[in-house]
Amino acid sequence: MRSDNRQQGLYICLISVHGLLRGQNLELGRDADTGGQTLYVVELARALAQRPEVDRVDLFTRRVVDERVDDDYAQVEEDLGDNAHIIRIDAGPDEYLPKERLWDYLNCFVDGALAHIYHIGLKPALVHSHYADAGFVGARLAHHLGVPLAHTGHSLGRVKRRRLLARGESSETIERTYAMSTRIRAEEEVLHAADLVVVSTRQEIDEQYGLYDWTEPDKMAVIPPGVDLERFSPPPEGFAPAICGELRRFLREPTRPMLLALSRADERKNIATLVEAFGEHPTLRDQANLVIVAGNRDDIRDMDAGPRKVLTDLLLLIDYHDLYGVVAYPRHHQSADVPDLYRLVAHSGGVFINPALTEPFGLTLIEAAAAGAPILATEDGGPRDIIGACENGELIDPLDSRQIGERIAALIGDAERWRRYSENGMRGVREHYSWSAHVDAYLERVSGLFKAERQGAPPPSLPDHGLVQVDRALVVELAALGGSDDAQSRRQLLEAVRSRRRQVGFGVVSDRPRREVLAALKAMGVPLPDVLITRGGTQIHYGPRLSRDEGWSRHIGYAWQPDRVYNLLAQTPGLEVHSRAAQGVHAVQAFIVDPDAFPGQAALENDLHELDIHANLVRLGRNDVLAMPVRASKGFALRYFSTQWGIPLDHILVAGGVGTDEDMLRGNPLGAVVLAEGARQLPGLVDLDRVVFTQKIGPAGVLEAIDYYDFFGGCRLPEERRSPDGADRGEGA
Repeated sequence: MRSDNRQQGLYICLISVHGLLRGQNLELGRDADTGGQTLYVVELARALAQRPEVDRVDLFTRRVVDERVDDDYAQVEEDLGDNAHIIRIDAGPDEYLPKERLWDYLNCFVDGALAHIYHIGLKPALVHSHYADAGFVGARLAHHLGVPLAHTGHSLGRVKRRRLLARGESSETIERTYAMSTRIRAEEEVLHAADLVVVSTRQEIDEQYGLYDWTEPDKMAVIPPGVDLERFSPPPEGFAPAICGELRRFLREPTRPMLLALSRADERKNIATLVEAFGEHPTLRDQANLVIVAGNRDDIRDMDAGPRKVLTDLLLLIDYHDLYGVVAYPRHHQSADVPDLYRLVAHSGGVFINPALTEPFGLTLIEAAAAGAPILATEDGGPRDIIGACENGELIDPLDSRQIGERIAALIGDAERWRRYSENGMRGVREHYSWSAHVDAYLERVSGLFKAERQGAPPPSLPDHGLVQVDRALVVELAALGGSDDAQSRRQLLEAVRSRRRQVGFGVVSDRPRREVLAALKAMGVPLPDVLITRGGTQIHYGPRLSRDEGWSRHIGYAWQPDRVYNLLAQTPGLEVHSRAAQGVHAVQAFIVDPDAFPGQAALENDLHELDIHANLVRLGRNDVLAMPVRASKGFALRYFSTQWGIPLDHILVAGGVGTDEDMLRGNPLGAVVLAEGARQLPGLVDLDRVVFTQKIGPAGVLEAIDYYDFFGGCRLPEERRSPDGADRGEGA
C-alpha cells in the first residue's frame, strides 16, 4: 500500500458485470463469459492503482453465491493491493448466471454501486464500463454522478448477430438465446452517452463500430491492452514446470516442438480447423505435438451445448486422424500454468497459434510473445496490429486448413526465422504492449475529460424539513391516487401516512406540469406532499412551500439546449409544439397531430444525435412526446431524492403503473404496479422479485402493497421476513 498523504487524487470506477472476477487464479475459458476481458479489467485496475495520480480504483462486478463456483465470488470486497479493490454487488438471484440473463437486474446493480460510492464518500473522476451490460450500468452511474464515462465494448452485438446469421442461425433463435435486441439498444445508448470509447485496434473502429448508428469517431481512442511482463517472461534454464506432468499423459515424445492453442471452447475460436490442419499435413504429426487448452472441464456431458459440441468435435477429429500420442487436451489447468505453457512453446522451438474466425484483439498473442513464442494468428482483427507492430509472426487464413499446416511446418523448420520472430516478439511487447505503456496512453487520453466542470448537486438547504427525520418514503404516481370512486381508499391511505409522518415521507410523481399536478391534488383533497416530482422527473419541489431543488436543476441542466430541442420538434413533420412559455425549463412537450407524417421516435432520436443535441425522448401516451435532459427521468429523480435525504432505496415504496414509471420501479426500491393498465404498459416488470402487481388498483392497491412489503414495519420482501422454520419475522406496524 502507498503511504503518501496525497489528497484529491483520482478515484476511478471500473465496471464488469458478468464473468467471474477475482484477484488470483482467474478461471479463463470456463465459459463464454470468462474470456480475456476478465483478465484485462483486473490487470487494468491494478495498473491504474499503482500510478501516483490515482488514489483509488474500484472494480465493480456481480456478487455470486453458488455452490457450483468458489466462495471467492461471494465476498463483498477483495483487496487487489495498491488501493485497488473488487467490489461485488448483489443484483438478481444469488446463482451464477450467463450475461444474457442479467438485463432485468442491472438497475439493482446501479443502485448497489451508487450505495457503495456514497458510503466511501469519494466522487469518481471517471466511470469506465466494459462490455454492453456494464455500459448500461455505466451510463446511468455517470449521469447520476455527473462524471465522464469511458467504455470498452470488447465484443459487439451487431457483429455477433451477423456471424450467427451467416452460420445459419435464425433471427428468432438469436434473439431468444442472446437477447440481442436488448444488447444492441444498450450498445447504442452507451455510444451516445460515452465521452470516450477505448478500442484495441483500428479495425474495431472501421469494421465493427461502423455498424452502429451512434458511433462518433472523434470519441474513439486506440489503446492496446497491456501484458504483465513479470508474469509472462522467457523460460529460464532447466525449465520443467508442473504442467509438464499433465502433458506427458498424452504425448509419446513430449520434447518435440509444441504447437499451442489456448482459448475458450467456443466455435468462433475455430479449434477444429487447427486439428484438421495438423492431422492432414503429411509430416507435421511426425515433427511436433499439438496442445489444445480449451478451458477446464469435469464431464463434457454436463457442459453447455456450445462447449460440449466443440469438445465432442475435437475428440472425433483426433480419433478420425488417429492423433493419439501427438495431441494433448488436458481437462484442467490453473491460471499459474498459462505462462508456463507459453514458455514451453518457446523452450521447445514451437509456435503459439490463434486460428479464431475473428479476434477483436488477441491478449494471448502478446502474452505468448512476451515469453518468446513466435505466433501464427488469424488475419481477421487485432492480430494484424500486433504482428505489424512486433514483426513476430505471420497471419493465416482461419478457413484454410492446408495453408495453416504448411505455415506451421515451414516456421518450425526454419531456425533463423523462428529466432527472429521470438526476439522481435519479446522486444516489441515491451515497447508497445506493456502495462506501463497502456496506462500512460490511457491516463493521457482520459485526462482531457477531467477538465470540463461537472458539478454535482449540493445537498438541499432545507434542514428544518420533516424529511430529515424519516427513515422511509412512499412515492406514488399521481394516477395511482385514483379518481372520485377511490375517495375512501385514498382517505385511508392518507391517514395511514399522516399518522406516521415522523417515520414516513410522502411523495407524488407525475409526467404532468406542476400546476396541473397541484390542481389534481387539490381536487382529490390530497395535501401537499413532502416531495413533488413533476414533468417526468425534471422538477423536484419540497412541501409545504414548494421549494424548488436548485441542485437538481443544475445537475440535469448539463449540456441541455432547450432552444435547439424546441426548434427540432417544431420542424418535425406530424408534431405540434405549444409556445415556449408553456414549456418547462428542462422539458419540451410536443403532440403527434398527424401520425402518418410523424417519422417515429427512433428517427427523431437519430436526428437529435446527428445534430449533437443531448436529450432523451419519452412517450407520455399515444400522442404525447416529452424531451428532457439526458440526466433526467423519474428514476434518476427518485435516486437523487434518496441520496440527498439519506433514505435508502430499499426503504422507498414506489407505486405506479404508467409507461414512464419503469426506471423508477426497477432496481432496489420496493415497487408496486397498482394501475389496471400496468401489465400492458410495463410487461418487463412482471417477473421481477421487487415489483408486485397488486390485485386491487389505485389507492387500495397502494394499501395492498404497504401490507405486502410490511412497509410500516420490517420494510422487506415477504420471503426476507420469514425465518427458516416459516415463522414471520416482520415487525408490527
